[in-house]
Amino acid sequence: MDPQITIYVMSDSIGETGELIAKAAVKQFVPSNFEIKRYPYIVGREQIKDIFDDAKKQKSIVIYTTVSESNRDYIISKGIEYDIPTIDVMTPPMEALEKQLGFEPKRESGIIRRLDENYYKKVEAVEFAVKYDDGKDPRGVVKSDICLVGISRTSKTPLSMYLANKYLKVANIPLVPEVPPPAELFEKDKNRVIGLVANPLKLNEIRKERLKSLGLDFTANYANVERINQELNYSKEIMEKLGCIVIDVSYRAIEETASIIMEHVKNNFPNR
Repeated sequence: MDPQITIYVMSDSIGETGELIAKAAVKQFVPSNFEIKRYPYIVGREQIKDIFDDAKKQKSIVIYTTVSESNRDYIISKGIEYDIPTIDVMTPPMEALEKQLGFEPKRESGIIRRLDENYYKKVEAVEFAVKYDDGKDPRGVVKSDICLVGISRTSKTPLSMYLANKYLKVANIPLVPEVPPPAELFEKDKNRVIGLVANPLKLNEIRKERLKSLGLDFTANYANVERINQELNYSKEIMEKLGCIVIDVSYRAIEETASIIMEHVKNNFPNR
């Protein structure tokens, strides 16, 4: 059975907005059957004409989202020529905004799509940071944009999450004298490895607070200054073997350390 009505959705982007509007509108009429045809990435008149040539063969309407004034005017003219109703989704809100703001829109297609891509890129980076936090899986070293190494409480995890929000996939590896670091670490580009160190007395304070929050005795070996110095010396030996840059995070905010790392990435991987 032929559709009772066919809705043509044209867009200079992917056309999701137009399709959602089409579905919402047609549901108000509960037709026995209908069809939505979506045509994304419309860039020229030839494409538009072909769509109208198909649309005139049956009862139809055209919903379109375009920021091109030329394409918009052509769609309107073809709609009048073929007696097909056309619905402009973008122009009314853009004209209202232009009137209130006092300046013209950019008229760049696909802006929402690019924003969406950045959003998903950020989500992917955050999920990566969680999955490969604290050396859970050495495969993270290989897959990561950046790998942070350092002893406990040198801000590896919060830095990983902060950098993930800047679209960097970050793995972090704790350095412990009794546990050899993964072999993958020594195979990674040294410019993708960041060593983190801190003042032993500062670490002593932080670790005591950590033990306190866990309800444990702050005199435990974990917060012992001698033990901390042993761990730091070991971590510096590993970092020297790796040939990576080393950042002292003792009195730096997460944002400041992250800024140094991002600048390092920018300088070494400009096309990342």
